[in-house]
Amino acid sequence: MPGYLCRVKPLVTPGVYAPQDDTDLLAGALSEEPLPPGADVLDVGTGTGALALEAARRGTRVTAVDLSWRAVWTARANAWLAGLPLHIRQGNLFAPVRGQSFDLILSNPPYVPAPTARARPHSAARAWDAGGDGRLVVDRICREAPELLRPGGVLLMVHSTLSDPDRTLGHLHSAGLKAAVTRRRRIAFGPVLRSRAGWLRGQGLMSPTDEKEELVVVRAELPV
Repeated sequence: MPGYLCRVKPLVTPGVYAPQDDTDLLAGALSEEPLPPGADVLDVGTGTGALALEAARRGTRVTAVDLSWRAVWTARANAWLAGLPLHIRQGNLFAPVRGQSFDLILSNPPYVPAPTARARPHSAARAWDAGGDGRLVVDRICREAPELLRPGGVLLMVHSTLSDPDRTLGHLHSAGLKAAVTRRRRIAFGPVLRSRAGWLRGQGLMSPTDEKEELVVVRAELPV
């Protein structure tokens, strides 16, 4: 059962995504991933830095990236409070780390489908709104992450079944990675999904009786 959220309580500042069930699910997958000391890890869309710090506790070298300066400063504060070294960069997804390679890439991207008017979200909504099909950022990660993985390197990404995990697997297989869903968890709708449940049902993305969302972790490995 989940234990991550109970164990780690990072500083959360206004406008920065607070660790929730999706963070916890991805942290569980991270805990099972064999990582030698000194492995290079990238946490893209780091938010508070919670996942980056989990990786750093295992003696890895961690780079964390976020588009939001507020998130960058929050992650830096949490790294200082934890006494752990993180290399934290501001930028859009993989732009700050072009030309680098990693043994592990972590991502908890925006994945909630949103009405077209919200296709380019602003402020805190950038942490969850992801276009009409929920794949505005997920598709970019599927395209761009394989180029940053070393042979044997792994991508761990969490998102909702509302944003089509089969499509994620298809993109990653096409890029030459071995990919599968390795973890699942059903959770009650939060405020965002409750507020747009009618729209999601109208789009055929959930049934009239759905009251829970399913989260998945996709693990993709670049063959040696």
